Amino acid sequence: MDPLSSLLSGIRAEGSVVTHAVLTQPWTIRFADAAPLTMISVLRGGGTLLLPDGTERVVAAGDTAVVRGPEPFHLADHPATVHNPHAAYEIACFTTDTECTAQELGGIHWGADSAEATALIVGAYRASGHRHERLLRALPPVLVVEEDAEVCAWLETAAADAAQQTAGSQALMDRLLDWALVCTLRSWFDEAGADAPSWYRGLADPVLAPALQSFHDRPAQAWTVASLAARSGVSRALFAKRFTQLMGRPPLAYLTECRLDEAATLLTDTDRSIAQIARSVGYADAFGFSAAFKRHKGLSPSVYRRTAAAEAGPDSLRPR
Repeated sequence: MDPLSSLLSGIRAEGSVVTHAVLTQPWTIRFADAAPLTMISVLRGGGTLLLPDGTERVVAAGDTAVVRGPEPFHLADHPATVHNPHAAYEIACFTTDTECTAQELGGIHWGADSAEATALIVGAYRASGHRHERLLRALPPVLVVEEDAEVCAWLETAAADAAQQTAGSQALMDRLLDWALVCTLRSWFDEAGADAPSWYRGLADPVLAPALQSFHDRPAQAWTVASLAARSGVSRALFAKRFTQLMGRPPLAYLTECRLDEAATLLTDTDRSIAQIARSVGYADAFGFSAAFKRHKGLSPSVYRRTAAAEAGPDSLRPR
């Protein structure tokens, strides 16, 4: 599995909201889910995203924004609106006493075709473990991708169908938003160029891609620089030089980092023994694995697991 697919495997849309809003200025919408990621596709109208760190980003029709959580944030008609009297709405799909439908948003109506209409599709993404944390570290507080007009039209048609509240409509919309998140992130990584994470740039490189795909498909295999170079069909020296230039570290350093990051995820999200985790990430014995893990993370695997469990608390999300 490639790195992006792996990182996205631990995060899913749940309780997506379809709103066709007719809002009289001034107005704000507060997003209160504390979700790791929230995606907002603007079909018509628009506003300004206001993040807790002071970041402001204008979004207009055709834009899809992905906001990194977990802090609440606002979408407002104008940045100054939040400090003055205004009509205030809230979206909180993960709250147990919230129906998370357009009717629950206090005056936001589906199906209005006023010239002042703001139409949004909102997806809140819930995590099922810690795998998504590496993805979040690779993203800015907010990213915006301009979507093709035909894609937006198709999403609006799908949203209208889901809004009818027929059997399976919520699950359909959630899965559509899983697909939309993957497409949006791929588009942003492609546009980011040198600002994209090294593992994404490597997968786009014709020399490194075959080796990286092979490693991520079988991380437990005893890979060497020579065997990786053979996968790419180039000499060991050329492979090592190109890898270091593009990825920012030598091949074996990258392999070690990926293996130990995966081990950290398995320690926090599974009940596997340390010996089982060691073998699954390519270490022959638990002793060598523990020493390498402590050098990388500063804690032994057992202490790391206990610390993560204590920080998460009894209500932490576990894999289902």
